[in-house]
Amino acid sequence: MSTNTLEAGVRPAAEINAEKALVSKVAWRLMPLIMVCYLFAFFDRINISFAKFQLQADLSLSDTAYGLGAGLFVVGYVIFEVPSNMMLYKVGAGAGSRGS
Repeated sequence: MSTNTLEAGVRPAAEINAEKALVSKVAWRLMPLIMVCYLFAFFDRINISFAKFQLQADLSLSDTAYGLGAGLFVVGYVIFEVPSNMMLYKVGAGAGSRGS
């Protein structure tokens, strides 16, 4: 009887519980790292706002000019982020250094 249930794709409850425990353990270990990485990625995207006052003082930018520049930065980031990640997934990170 157990052979038929295994052939049908039904897994024993003990195996399912062990898998859930493993996933939970991995998630609890990775989640702090993922949250820190997300925080740094967020700071990376908003770092232009940290430099707003210095940019406006040094370049004599109006609020409108700064807003336009920051908006173009965000639009460019959004437009090119997804395709670059898709290309990275297909080609790989070391593709540029595989030349010879």
